[in-house]
Amino acid sequence: MRAAVIEQYGDPPVVREMPAPEKVDGALLIEVTAAPLNPVDLSIANRRFYGPSPATPYVPGREGVGRVLEGLGLKAGSRVYFEADGAHGSLAQRSLAPAAQTVEVPDAVPDAVAACLGIPALAAWLGLEWRGNIRPGETVLVLGATGVLGMVAVQAARLLGAGRVVAAGRSQEGLRRAAELGADATVDLGSEEDLVGRFSQTVAGNLDLVIDPLWGPPALAALRVLRVGGRLVQLGQAAGPEISLPSGAVRGRQLAILGHTNFAVPWEIKARAFQTMAGHAAAGKLKVSYETLPLEKAPEAWRRQASSPGHKLILIP
Repeated sequence: MRAAVIEQYGDPPVVREMPAPEKVDGALLIEVTAAPLNPVDLSIANRRFYGPSPATPYVPGREGVGRVLEGLGLKAGSRVYFEADGAHGSLAQRSLAPAAQTVEVPDAVPDAVAACLGIPALAAWLGLEWRGNIRPGETVLVLGATGVLGMVAVQAARLLGAGRVVAAGRSQEGLRRAAELGADATVDLGSEEDLVGRFSQTVAGNLDLVIDPLWGPPALAALRVLRVGGRLVQLGQAAGPEISLPSGAVRGRQLAILGHTNFAVPWEIKARAFQTMAGHAAAGKLKVSYETLPLEKAPEAWRRQASSPGHKLILIP
């Protein structure tokens, strides 16, 4: 089979022939129809991920969409979203997935759209609903709103009942898109000058919940604006790995800083969130932006992913 292969840590994948994986007990053999790239794929290949990296050579790709070829639990031909098994990643014509980590894709949702509802979309949805415990009518600030995760978070906040949604990001085009997708107001992060004042003015002095894939100065400013008892859900460090935050700023207003990773979420909760988002996507209430490329362009897509494109890159094996 054709596959994108990491032959050496730190290098982009090369596309070549690889032996097809063989089905093992408890796993499904899947014909991959859409394989999305994610920052975590690059982190694993560069050995910067906090978990272990597979031994080289290996096929990257933590998630995908495809049709079941063989395995117990689902009939052959079923379309599924899956989390790939270790070294047999999704950037190949065939992949292995634990049977317990697959969920069927509704007929009304195309493969590429389903592939956009995985890792970053799940982090956005679960960060709001499961970790952030969003409540009806609350004001939500989405940092990094012009990225893939942020665009879903803006829409998810609205679908989950937020009363006011504020989108913050660097891309002017992305901020316009966020407004079209439901943001009530936007904040330009291109300048870090007086972020506290600009956040405070935009949220009208009342901020309940922050979705934060950035950390760094934007997160610090948002923490200073949160109301007493407010929550910040921390999803990433695109703006910097560290901040300097006085303990009194947290204690005095009883703030909650909640770390979130999809890897710690039980599969049944992720599957339910995926199905809910898929339903909204089928109804036209959740929109995703993506670009499909043939598997042979995996090295190009890999380099582009490193530059954080504002839409999802999906390889079609």
